[in-house]
Amino acid sequence: MTIVLNPDGVSIAGCTLIYAPKTQALEYAPLACNPYRGCGHGCAYCYVPLVTKQDRREFDEGAVPRKNFIHRFLGEAAKYQAAGITEQVLLSFSTDPYHPGNTERTEWVLEKLIEHGLAFCTLTKGGTRALANINLFRPDRDAFAATLTTLDDAFSRKWERNAALPADRIAALKAFHERGIFTWVSLEPTLDVEASLSIVDATHEFVDLYKVGRANYLKAITTTIDWESYTLHMIDRLHAVGAKHYIKKDLQSYLPVNYPNPLRIPQRH
Repeated sequence: MTIVLNPDGVSIAGCTLIYAPKTQALEYAPLACNPYRGCGHGCAYCYVPLVTKQDRREFDEGAVPRKNFIHRFLGEAAKYQAAGITEQVLLSFSTDPYHPGNTERTEWVLEKLIEHGLAFCTLTKGGTRALANINLFRPDRDAFAATLTTLDDAFSRKWERNAALPADRIAALKAFHERGIFTWVSLEPTLDVEASLSIVDATHEFVDLYKVGRANYLKAITTTIDWESYTLHMIDRLHAVGAKHYIKKDLQSYLPVNYPNPLRIPQRH
């Protein structure tokens, strides 16, 4: 068993289900797991089918449990336990742990991560569907995160047609916060500058951290938003409400010189 040292953590060579993400995904978590193939939220901006070479129509039809997953996952979890690795595993990058279909596999994965000494974080657009598993989350180990692009239902239905509506995602964030669970919001993709700024205003009292990115793979938005202006306005807003934050690499060139921007803020209480 070979332990691989990453810039901000460790992983085990050869593990493909509990793995160290690369490139942009590495900015979100040191370890990750994707229990499903496909999603079902039908987000118009989703990059996953392109990057993973999946048929978009099939991807959007819904999430299905990955084949040959359980035995391999248990074997990998045992390797992490034997190595004494206890970092958070993020669910998920190429799917959603609380997609519109059957999410029993998510509950099983969380339970097995706990059994093998690993922490976890779920990143979802599934909103209050996640409350089914809230009792598994531990304040001193785990985190709950939601992607938010807008507060407006019509805008959300346009871009994220089967995802939970913004108010439902916010309700989930509040519920986890009230349980003492670390919460964070992914402000990526940024589809509208004022919408993203408004999300901070509306949620900062129960969100512990914001991770701020831009829009990619969307030429009409990527090439028309003034990203420098957005970045500077966003950090001003975050400072005004006293919110912890991380500005992703795509926007870091616009930060003031020597701006403190730690990659890994501990996601636990």
